Amino acid sequence: MSAADQNDGAILFTEEEEGEVVKSWNLMKKDAGEWGLKFFLKIFEIAPSAKKLFPFLRDSTVPVEQNPKLKPHAKSVFVMTCEAALQLRKAGKVVIRDSSLKKLGAVHLKYGVVDEHFEVTKYALLETIKEAVGEMWSPEMKKAWSVAYDHLVAAIKTQMNELIN
Repeated sequence: MSAADQNDGAILFTEEEEGEVVKSWNLMKKDAGEWGLKFFLKIFEIAPSAKKLFPFLRDSTVPVEQNPKLKPHAKSVFVMTCEAALQLRKAGKVVIRDSSLKKLGAVHLKYGVVDEHFEVTKYALLETIKEAVGEMWSPEMKKAWSVAYDHLVAAIKTQMNELIN
């Protein structure tokens, strides 16, 4: 993160970026379970081996999209990601509800999540939001979600690194 991205430790997320995130989230949130599932299915389409990172998928005998634990998990991750993006401007930092960054860092470390996984996830997230918002999608919206996601990942990686060191 560059010095331009922070101000005395607080994250700078512009009013315009916040507006793009709010506008798109308002459109998606009523169907967050469906969008969350599409988000994860995109991840697995891009990187099929990512399924191995999820204990509930490893030993499953049903097709991934029918796994009863995937949709609730996918919805919670999608909602957490979107809500964290909404908090950036107000809180000036990544805020996670119903979990802690320490826990997220520990889980990602335990299951062997690496930079490439975060990149695939970012691409899948942006593609899912693009599909969800249709004609509302714009370069500005893409940038806003990219900035928000990058801040969330940086916060998770910080926790992962603290556990290693």
